[in-house]
Amino acid sequence: MRPPGRRALSPAHGRPEPADLRERIPPPPGGGDDMSETTAPDPQADIEAMRDRLLEAALPHAAFDGWTEQTLRRAAEDAEMTPLDVYRAFPEGSEGLLDHFMARADEQMVRDVLALDLDQMRIRDRITAAVRLRLERAAPHKEAVRRGLSHLGLPHRGPRAMRALYRTVDLMWRAIGDTSTDFNFYSKRALLAGVYGSTLLYWLNDSSAGHERTWGFLDRRIGDVMKFEKAKARLRNAGVRLPSPARIGRRIAERRNSPFRV
Repeated sequence: MRPPGRRALSPAHGRPEPADLRERIPPPPGGGDDMSETTAPDPQADIEAMRDRLLEAALPHAAFDGWTEQTLRRAAEDAEMTPLDVYRAFPEGSEGLLDHFMARADEQMVRDVLALDLDQMRIRDRITAAVRLRLERAAPHKEAVRRGLSHLGLPHRGPRAMRALYRTVDLMWRAIGDTSTDFNFYSKRALLAGVYGSTLLYWLNDSSAGHERTWGFLDRRIGDVMKFEKAKARLRNAGVRLPSPARIGRRIAERRNSPFRV
């Protein structure tokens, strides 16, 4: 059986079944009865393995030198990999290395969330658990996370930072079982991006035992979001129509194009 590669997410409006987020575990080599059966090598699996080796070797350097080309070179030396191997693994250089670090953290978070008894948890508890698990797994590499955030904070890396943030919060919602397909799909992710982003910044500067102050901060932020959602639901039930951003945009465009505008 071929080892799996990373799979792309389904379209935004079609939430995959939870099983789609689980990694399938291949059987051990040589486990089949037919010893004459041969399997072709999987180039993508080889590249993923090289990426993981480089990432593991890079983490100690990233904590001090940041996510730089120098960090990638030192990681290659430690992992005894050639420049060609490094290029095959990360054609974008250190930018790709940082993205792989964040993607692997997201994948681990999904596995951790799916291991929970989600059916017995409230939505707010599921989201709290997802954010907390994401940060707890990153705790051993806190300085590398800090350097990564500084790296992505530069203006020209804004689009990359936004893509990474969206990937994280989108996977959180999908992992806990979100099935929304309307405007709530986007509002949920926007709200969670604010919660996760502010909690991440708080966590980076939290020196309390077990990051207890961070978890208190997270609980308060989730509480604020839940109050907003309840207020929005009351308005909806009362027949109050919330303003549509698209409708407002159309009206502005119509006024600009009108020959009678003042």
